[in-house]
Amino acid sequence: MTKPIIAITLGDPAGVGPEIVVKALKNEKVYEVCNPVVIGDKGVLYKALNITNISLKLNDISTPNEGKYSLGTIDFIDLNNIDINKLEFGKVQSQCGQAAFDYLSHAIKLAMDKKVTAIATTPLNKESFKAAAVPYIGHTEVLESLTHTENPLTMFEVKGLKVFFYSRHVSLRNACDLITKEGIEEFAVRCEKALKVLGIEKPHMAIAGLNPHSGEHGLFGDEEVKYIYPAVESLREKGVDINGPIGADSVFHQALLGKYDAVLSLYHDQGHIATKMVDFERTISLTNNMPFLRTSVDHGTAFDIAGTGKVSEVSMIEAILLAAKYGPGFLNKTDENN
Repeated sequence: MTKPIIAITLGDPAGVGPEIVVKALKNEKVYEVCNPVVIGDKGVLYKALNITNISLKLNDISTPNEGKYSLGTIDFIDLNNIDINKLEFGKVQSQCGQAAFDYLSHAIKLAMDKKVTAIATTPLNKESFKAAAVPYIGHTEVLESLTHTENPLTMFEVKGLKVFFYSRHVSLRNACDLITKEGIEEFAVRCEKALKVLGIEKPHMAIAGLNPHSGEHGLFGDEEVKYIYPAVESLREKGVDINGPIGADSVFHQALLGKYDAVLSLYHDQGHIATKMVDFERTISLTNNMPFLRTSVDHGTAFDIAGTGKVSEVSMIEAILLAAKYGPGFLNKTDENN
C-alpha cells in the first residue's frame, strides 16, 4: 500500500518548530509509516539543521508527488517568506507570524485538494500573528475558516487515552456558564461521530463531572443535576453509549486503563492536566470534524530555548505517527459521509 503523505508545517520560525521538525525527520519510524513533506522556508530549515548539528539533505519540490521520501532527505516546499538575516529567535516578529500563517494555509490547501493525507503542525505564536495582522487567534480558528468547518472538534490522545473538550479558550467562569443540557447532548453526539471516523465502531464514552464529586447531588454545585445528568439520560435513550457524570479525579484514570474509549472534558484545564500528567511530551492534539485530519504537538513555541537545539522532538514524532495512523481512515470515512 502507498504510504500516506503527511504535510508538516514549520510553525513560527522564531520558535522551536523548525528544530523539532528536522530532529523528527531523522527518525526512521517516521519514514516507515508515512511520506513526510515539510511546508516552510529553505533558509529556516538550513538554520535549524545547523543549530541541531544534523546532517540531512534538503530536496526542494513544488508538489508532494515529487518527493523522494527516503530517510536522510527532507522533502520540502519552499515558500521563501523569511528574511533570514532579520530572523531573531525567541522574539515576536511580524514576518514570523505571517510565515507561520502562510505555511499553515498552504498545508490546508494541499489537504483540501487531496494532495496530502493529513497535516501535522508545529507551534505558532499568537502575538506574532497579531503583529502580522493575521485575522485569527491560532491554528483552530485558521482551520475553521479555511476548511469552512463550523466549530472543529479538539481531541487529545496520549497512550490510548482520548479526551474531548467541551470548551477551549474561555475563562473558568464562562466555561461553567456554557454548560447546558442541549449543549452537552450536541457535544456528545459529535464526539461519538468523531470516534467512529477514527475507527471505533461502537464508542463507549464517559463524561467528567464539572464540580468536585460531580456535585454530590447539588451540595457542591447544581450543574450536574440541572444539565449533565438529564443530558446523559437523554443521550442513552437515543442509543449513545455514555456514562456519567463521573468524578474528574477518577474518570480519566479509568479511561487510561481501557474502561472507556474516550472522556468528555467540560473545560480546558480539566482535560489538559489529566492528559499531560500521563505523558507531557506524548500528548497530541487532533482536530476532527474537518475534511481531513490535523494533528499537532501540544506545546508552545518555547521562545526561551528556541535556537539552542535543546528542544525534544518526541512530541513532533508522535504527532506525525498519529497523523499517519488515523489520517487515511479519517479521509475515507469523511469521503463516505460526503
